[in-house]
Amino acid sequence: MGFKQSHYDYSLFTKQVDGNTVIVLVYMDDLLVTGSNHELLCSTRQEIQNMFKMKDLGELNFFLGIEFSRSSQEMNQKLTSLQYDEHVKNEVSQDDSLLSNPTKYQRLVGRLLYLTMTRPDLSFTAQVLSQFMHYPKQSHTEAALRVLRYIKEAPGLGLLMPSEPTTQLRAYYYSDWGACLETRKSVT
Repeated sequence: MGFKQSHYDYSLFTKQVDGNTVIVLVYMDDLLVTGSNHELLCSTRQEIQNMFKMKDLGELNFFLGIEFSRSSQEMNQKLTSLQYDEHVKNEVSQDDSLLSNPTKYQRLVGRLLYLTMTRPDLSFTAQVLSQFMHYPKQSHTEAALRVLRYIKEAPGLGLLMPSEPTTQLRAYYYSDWGACLETRKSVT
């Protein structure tokens, strides 16, 4: 069929035809077929169906537990607010003892780390929370629960991959990094 196997992910196959690309991702008995040209996609699916018994489920909605959705509008929302941060800072419990059973915290942070594949806005937070996996305190659990509340309030945020080509790079950063005693860099 003319596909090249990726050296980085052995289940990823690509093919170039007249400047167009078709990509096939294989996971167990699931295939994800995508590309830049509709006719090329259709012919690739037909070739696969001729070789293997295959059911075409149509447009992608879920793959490996990740939900895919399409929108013609781009979301642009503020990711945090100073008022909320100040409110939560005052709400942290005075009892900041080590958790007797860190298993629930570890599972929650593990799920947050998995979620960062499609929610890059959570990457920094999940990475900081993961630093306390072995000896989490009550305040770490409260911070992780705050992240869950954020996810619940903003379920539509995630990676936006526009259908039209773009060369624009959009990045976000946390401008108040120096306020956190755990993560700020010491200046000498």
